[in-house]
Amino acid sequence: MKTILITGGAGFIGSNFIEYFLEKYQEYVVVNLDKLTYAGSLENLKNVENNPRYKFIKGDICDDGLVENIFRDYKISGVIHFAAESHVDNSIKNPKEFILTNIYGSYVLLNTAKNFWTNAPFSYKKEYIGARFLCVSTDEVYGTLGDEGYFTENTPYAPNSPYSASKASSDMIARSYRHTFGLETLITNCSNNYGPKQHDEKLIPTIIRNAVDGKPIPIYGKGENVRDWLYVLDHCRAIDMVFHRGVSGETYNVGTRNEMKNIDLTYKICAIMDELKPAPSGKKYSGQITFVSDRPGHDLRYAIDPAKIERELGFKALHTFDDSLKETVLWYLKKFESK
Repeated sequence: MKTILITGGAGFIGSNFIEYFLEKYQEYVVVNLDKLTYAGSLENLKNVENNPRYKFIKGDICDDGLVENIFRDYKISGVIHFAAESHVDNSIKNPKEFILTNIYGSYVLLNTAKNFWTNAPFSYKKEYIGARFLCVSTDEVYGTLGDEGYFTENTPYAPNSPYSASKASSDMIARSYRHTFGLETLITNCSNNYGPKQHDEKLIPTIIRNAVDGKPIPIYGKGENVRDWLYVLDHCRAIDMVFHRGVSGETYNVGTRNEMKNIDLTYKICAIMDELKPAPSGKKYSGQITFVSDRPGHDLRYAIDPAKIERELGFKALHTFDDSLKETVLWYLKKFESK
């Protein structure tokens, strides 16, 4: 049995990944370290909480003593690092939490892995040969695009928010531990995820929740901002591929060439809801769309070129956008109706 540490596993992507990973691999034990801030919930892990190969530990990745104990007690031989403060709006209001968690927390994890896995720079201990550290990052580290062009692994970092700056810093620390100490690190930069278990504050859950509640559906500016949407289970498969078969020290961009303006996405979700759960008033949900003042530094367009991960690791999305978006809307409708 191999034991890997998943950080932030009670959050949106992490909880989906743990469920996927435990089902696919019988030879792994998963230790989930999560602080259980507002964005993490053990409800997301109900399906695996009794799995004998799963262990949950409540704690902070900034707690170096706790992290060291976990590495020692469980003989951790791999890390997939999801834990992060991740909402841009919150990073504008309170940058400090993002700096602490996303930068210092990443340092603690990387430094502990280096200390436990290696004897000296570029010299792994025999029992930890092949141990890897994967940082799950975001396309927001690249800044913003105009009407044309795509983010590639060679795009210079140009973060425009405290959130993206903190994630860029985390990526750079991982890179430095590869080049200075020989730690086997990998980085994935993904486009916007959607699917079950996402926190209610994010765009798609907010659209659905406000529509059901009969409240205004808030859209920044004129809704012209473009995002590249990636279904969370396709993202989980990509992370799995990179962790097991990616080239050490490399970065892989994960996307599905699925760009859409925020306003177009909102209309699409409203149309799905008109079909699945018509409003009691008989009116279309799109009538609730309300444009609000844009947030500071709002990036215009993100778009990933996933050619590298497709070419080198054979990644291909298995979920079509229309079908998985409809499944996502159904999931949130059930969630909000049960409250």
